[in-house]
Amino acid sequence: MSSLFETATNWAGNVTFGAARWHRPQSIDELRRLVANSERIRAVGSGHSFSTVADTRGDLVRLDGLPHVIELDTTASAVTVSAGLRYADVILGLERAGFALANLASLPHISIAGSVATGTHGSGDTQRCLAASVRALQLIGPEGDMVELSRDADPDLFPGSVVALGALGIVTRLTLDIEPSYEMAQSVRVAVPLDEVSAHFDAVSGAAYSVSVFTDWGGDEAQVWLKRRTDRSDSGWSGGRPAGQPMNPVPGMPPEFSTRQLDVPGPWCERLPHFRPELTPGAGEELQSEYYLPRAAAPAAIAALRGLGQRLAPALHIAEVRTVRADDLWLSPAHGRDSVTFHFTWVKDLERVRPLIAEVEAALLPLGARPHWGKLTALAPRDIAALYEHIDAFAQLARKHDPSGTFRNDFTDNLLGTA
Repeated sequence: MSSLFETATNWAGNVTFGAARWHRPQSIDELRRLVANSERIRAVGSGHSFSTVADTRGDLVRLDGLPHVIELDTTASAVTVSAGLRYADVILGLERAGFALANLASLPHISIAGSVATGTHGSGDTQRCLAASVRALQLIGPEGDMVELSRDADPDLFPGSVVALGALGIVTRLTLDIEPSYEMAQSVRVAVPLDEVSAHFDAVSGAAYSVSVFTDWGGDEAQVWLKRRTDRSDSGWSGGRPAGQPMNPVPGMPPEFSTRQLDVPGPWCERLPHFRPELTPGAGEELQSEYYLPRAAAPAAIAALRGLGQRLAPALHIAEVRTVRADDLWLSPAHGRDSVTFHFTWVKDLERVRPLIAEVEAALLPLGARPHWGKLTALAPRDIAALYEHIDAFAQLARKHDPSGTFRNDFTDNLLGTA
């Protein structure tokens, strides 16, 4: 039994789940019976969401007790995995079989189904959010029925079925696109002027396959983490100076938890995340918020945040800037536009942080910001809904799959309405 199960809180401890009952089924049939006999039921993944997207006052289900499935289809270049698995449970086996995922989040210990449902992303000008790699889903409907959806068989509705906030059913399996394994090398550039990042943003973000800019917005410099594929070219940018020793993205934290740096080549699964998959991170003494903006807004957003920097920096562990390629998923924050994301890892003090989040949003919303579904925001649900052109179509899709509202919670009721 996991610590999340014992404490009934999320990873960071800022959300105490309101579930009347917790379940950890050991089989699909047991899960189907649970769903069929529940008025309201939700699934929770690894607990890394900072919002109440997974919460419920009904039944809450963990999926990590289900049989672990990792089925490789080399002919179709796909892997089917059980929804309770984390990326860390899958990627090393893929590498041993000679295959890879195109993208990973910075933390590989998050659940695959939860990451997909909330539109979580990695980084890279050519890389879409993690959900965009999903080609098929298996989920349990409100009567305990099994539903199969796929990119090929359901082309019109599948884009609305992937980043779905748990509102269509409980996902049990996902089929992901894979590709041949590749090598990467990671390096860090330090003392990079923020003026240079802003003025030459395309060169900086194109300097490697995956690029992250770290700063606290209180000074004039940043670190730029470059994860290059050894089989790909890049922009040639090399601002600042190379770090002479391994680093952790969060100042003051030990570098041993970070993936290997100093431009030493190695497997994709050991370079693409920020943190090593074989080491489990401790409890998160932090809060997080994040925003996806149109890529062209990067310089204006950087200027706005620098203007707030003296207020933000004392309450930040670190902030990160990344890029995400556009996708067609209805509720993806990167839907329809190449995006730049601004991530904030705050100190764990909600009273202190809440007004700063509101200030950040006041600066970024006029530039087209959409908040991450799994992170903190000051926006009202109706204001978030207004940022998505397909929100009405998604609400109709949710009613079609779940007319009785079995999979709804306060989060989705407030977002979609209770009708």
